[in-house]
Amino acid sequence: MTLRPRTQVSMTRAEDGMVVLDERTGRYWQLNPTAAYVLERLAAGDTADQVAERIAASAGVDVADVRSDVDVFVGRLRSADLISG
Repeated sequence: MTLRPRTQVSMTRAEDGMVVLDERTGRYWQLNPTAAYVLERLAAGDTADQVAERIAASAGVDVADVRSDVDVFVGRLRSADLISG
């Protein structure tokens, strides 16, 4: 499933990750570099599984562990209504 940031969500890269602003509510989040990477890859059209596979391959870790972490993060993005799909 393709997940994308909502159109009212602004993302700005920062030195230590990313700042995400929900323009509908004025709420913002500071993401660490890994979370920023996940959100950027989702915005580019990757699936959550593809993102997990990329991270696991680059870090040399088990993809199942990474997939679990990505799923938790995607759940938080959904709960905050920052992504659709």
